[in-house]
This record gives sequence, structure tokens and C-alpha cells, in this order.
Amino acid sequence: MRDYKAELENRVAFIQSVIEESGAAGIVYGNSGGKDSALVGILCKAACDNTVGIILPCTSRRNYTQDAADAGEVASRYHIETRTADLTPVKEAELQALNGVTAPNAAALANIAPRLRMLTLYAVAASENRLVAGTGNKSEAYVGYFTKWGDGAHDFNPIGDLTVTEIYEFLRYLDAPACVMEKAPSAALFDGQTDETEMGVTYAQLDAFLAGERIPEDKKQIVERMHQASAHKRQGIAVYKP
Repeated sequence: MRDYKAELENRVAFIQSVIEESGAAGIVYGNSGGKDSALVGILCKAACDNTVGIILPCTSRRNYTQDAADAGEVASRYHIETRTADLTPVKEAELQALNGVTAPNAAALANIAPRLRMLTLYAVAASENRLVAGTGNKSEAYVGYFTKWGDGAHDFNPIGDLTVTEIYEFLRYLDAPACVMEKAPSAALFDGQTDETEMGVTYAQLDAFLAGERIPEDKKQIVERMHQASAHKRQGIAVYKP
């Protein structure tokens, strides 16, 4: 098990150096009520008192109930300022604007909410001289389980090198609320969605693969296929060079 006391100190120092170098006055992040946002919120608050978490419900019933309650529990325990921006009307307006322009498929529809959240976080950041903290982890990055220009957009990421297994270990060290530790991870992009069901592989299997351990062949193929298909998400933008 990693030395999470040292991890905490080092990550807090990293965040503080980023803030100091940027000249920003504070931090903003999306407080989803999930494991990753909980860890990011705790770290950012420890590094910068002027940290605000935005709860950003959009369409899914779970966003308005369990996720909002869990986000509030984390914020209360670690004294993180919390605000809420309801994005369901914004998504509805976007779909109305697309009427007659295109017929969004399932992937396009699922990606609208993360991109609206990114837009909202950057509006807050620009208005209040804050940096946007990313909440993605190493496991999801490897298979591209994030939305390009959505939850994949941020100014810095204090947990991007951690697997999901390590995220949970860190949260246990920090005495995070049970509600965050025990629920099935879900981006709540639509009702009933869970991350592991959508990916077709568990985080334990994915992390084992990343650690060089053997996993069932069918699960290995899923991981490798997702990694290859999502390569564009981990690369910079292609720019013409004469």
C-alpha cells in the first residue's frame, strides 16, 4: 500500500505550486458525489481554502437524489463551499437547437451533459479567477472512459496518476464518507447507468491489467480494444506543420 500521508503532503504541495504559478485566486471542480471528485475536493481544499465544488445535475434522476446528497456529505465533512447549477434546462435547449440540424445518436446524447458541465465550470473559473481541477483517474484514462472536451477538460489534475484501486485506498486513509466508498461508480449519464456495466470490465480487472497481472482473455480484449479506440483522446490536437 502506498504511503498516503506522504501522498497527501506531496499533492497538496503540487496544487499550491500550480495555483501560485498561475496567479489564480482559487479552485473550482465538479462535485459529482463520486469517488474521484471526492478525492479531488479533499485535496484541493487542503491546498487552497478558496475551493468551491459545483453540483451539476443534468437529466438523470440519480443526479438530483443520491449523487447530490453524497456530494453534500463530502462537502460538509471537509468544509468545502458548494453551489448547484441545474443543467437539465440547458440540455433541453441544446437538443431543441439541434432539431433540424442533426439527429444525435446515443454517444452524442451521452456526451452533452459532461460538456455542459465543462462549460459551466469554466464560466465560474473565468468569472472568479479560479483554476478548474480535473477529476479523471489513470484507469479510466487508459481506456478512454471520459468525454473529450467534457470531464477530460481541466487546468490541472491532482489524481490523474492514480488507479481506481488507489483512489479507494486514498479515500479510506482520508476517512471519506461511506456513501462515496460503497456505491457503484457511475457517471449517471442516464438512469441505471454504471461504469463497469457500460465498459464491460470491472475496475478491479482493469487495474489488474494495468499492474501487469493476468485477467480473463475476453476482459483483456475489451481493455485493449477500448485503449486503441480511444487513442485520440490522449493525444494532442493534430496541427498542420509545413
